[in-house]
Amino acid sequence: MRLSEETILARLGTVTLPDGRSLADADMLRALRIEGGQVSFVIEAPDVSTARRLGPVQAAAEKALRAIEGVGEVKIVLTAHEEAKPPQQQPSNAAGQGAPPQLEIGRHPSGRPEPKPIPGVRRILAIGSGKGGVGKSTVSSNLAVAMARQGWRVGLLDADIYGPSQPRMMGLDRPPMSPDGKAIIPLQAHGVKFMSIGLLLPKDEAVIWRGPMLMGALQQLLQDVRWGDLDVLIVDMPPGTGDIQLTLCSYFDVTGALVVSTPQDVALLDAQKALVAFEKLGTEVVGLIENMSGYVCPNCGHEAHLFGHGGMRAEADKRGLPLLAEIPLSLDVRVASDAGKPVALGDDAVAEIYGKLAARLIHAAERKVAGG
Repeated sequence: MRLSEETILARLGTVTLPDGRSLADADMLRALRIEGGQVSFVIEAPDVSTARRLGPVQAAAEKALRAIEGVGEVKIVLTAHEEAKPPQQQPSNAAGQGAPPQLEIGRHPSGRPEPKPIPGVRRILAIGSGKGGVGKSTVSSNLAVAMARQGWRVGLLDADIYGPSQPRMMGLDRPPMSPDGKAIIPLQAHGVKFMSIGLLLPKDEAVIWRGPMLMGALQQLLQDVRWGDLDVLIVDMPPGTGDIQLTLCSYFDVTGALVVSTPQDVALLDAQKALVAFEKLGTEVVGLIENMSGYVCPNCGHEAHLFGHGGMRAEADKRGLPLLAEIPLSLDVRVASDAGKPVALGDDAVAEIYGKLAARLIHAAERKVAGG
């Protein structure tokens, strides 16, 4: 039996909402997709309080669709259009660390967009890219570890709200603790303080939020986390030049930015957009990084440039910016990231590159403080 949108909507017409309307007639269905035997869509409630009452409706819709011949999998995401209410205070435990925070991440941003520092954090370093898949998150986690190994107090914030990958790369999958249900105690791994929205949401749950909720979530992750005293907070940005970039650079005192790209022409075109975006937002770009710069065969030693070569260096020269590192494509990097142990923890050739990158950034930062 070939599934059709009409069949799905007809069955959803049998699912009743608390107000008596059918789910199909309530103008809450978004992004309906039918792929083979998989049906997926979003139920968008008009506000948070309504969404809280729709849990049974979501379950009933899933049950109704699974009863259709040919439906093998049903994915339904429940989201709300308006701002979430502030979280209720949670009691502390005897150790004073509290329970995992029951926070409603995703409120709208608050305050005027005037750049301000984060208490205790001396520097904020944003790591961005124009497109996904260039290894920006890999660079972020390894740079954080490399800087920590050289004695700096380092924090790492995974600001990719839609696709948080840092928990896996840092080897963390437990929720953080909270003393009061509002403030968040960051986790620590490999000498780095760490936070990601991926630690606060159920595994495999899709984040389907509008721009203001994304912006509010970033504010919470920066302001509600007790970072303590840090020499640098590295912010792993999502790809592109959207709401997260705008919020970070408008609301917070960002010290500088690194732009990561592969040598591929398509990636470079998007990297140029990221550079222009940081420029327009008044954020200094301290340098460029070319990732997947080349591949050295472990058997014969031949170096191949799978994604081209020299494009990022040419871009750096054109803009008068330093090319801070050329990081090769390496199987060890992938294996280490999947295992939650960044390759910068080791002593191989790639770890040495990250060590030199960290030392260069630390030296430049300390020289700037000294007025040199």
